[in-house]
Amino acid sequence: MRGAMRRARPGSPASRCGARGPRCAGRYYHGRFFSRARPVTIRAITLDLDDTLWPIWPTIARAEEKLHEWLAERAPHTAARFPVPALRALRESIQDARPDIAHDYSAQRRITLERALEASGEEVALAEPAMELFTRYRNTVDFYPGVPEALARLAARFPVAALTNGTADLNCIGIGEHFVFQIGAREHGSAKPDASIFLSACRRLGLAPAQVLHVGDDPQLDVLGAHRAGMRSAWINRGDARWPEAGVRPDFIFRDLVELADRLEREFPC
Repeated sequence: MRGAMRRARPGSPASRCGARGPRCAGRYYHGRFFSRARPVTIRAITLDLDDTLWPIWPTIARAEEKLHEWLAERAPHTAARFPVPALRALRESIQDARPDIAHDYSAQRRITLERALEASGEEVALAEPAMELFTRYRNTVDFYPGVPEALARLAARFPVAALTNGTADLNCIGIGEHFVFQIGAREHGSAKPDASIFLSACRRLGLAPAQVLHVGDDPQLDVLGAHRAGMRSAWINRGDARWPEAGVRPDFIFRDLVELADRLEREFPC
């Protein structure tokens, strides 16, 4: 496994995060960033993962195909009765019927596999190794161009935390070293755009929401959610789309993570 998530020493200034601002050569300092003539103090970044660092649907589609191939060998009746579209439809029906696990994609998929295996007369215990295989391929991602380098540049200047509704494992993917922590909807108990998950990240950083910049691709889940929590937001708009939300706008708009890193490096040169 490449790159374990970095951890600060207990009791050190880095572990408290509240004393941390942008970092150059291991030292942190306060900086100001300007948007629409408003001075903005940014001392940390929270970062969405799926569709911000890599496209998620090609990743999921590949994992589903690998899962189907695995089932065809070990649970052929299940594979025949539940090809990929049917298994996906079953998961969606479980999601609709179980609002209590709407934030937990792993639980939804595990229940889906258990029900499919049971309905096909095969061993329900196969759901566990099936989940392990799916998870392995779910964490085999293809980064958008320039993302690993841009992420390293951002982490050299700011504490960066991952904030995701998905189930990505940063250490398995190999980028954990760039993050001070990760908060997922499954662990937190609710998903973006609920303000509580953003505020939880701010508390762990030891910073006021207005000092934290959230970066993501989704206007509602990322930008609207960050706005509700009182955070600054940057919208990653790769497709040159029009802003869809009335009344709320992102503080910043960037084509990709490279453009964001370029801008921050100009504001905070080392």
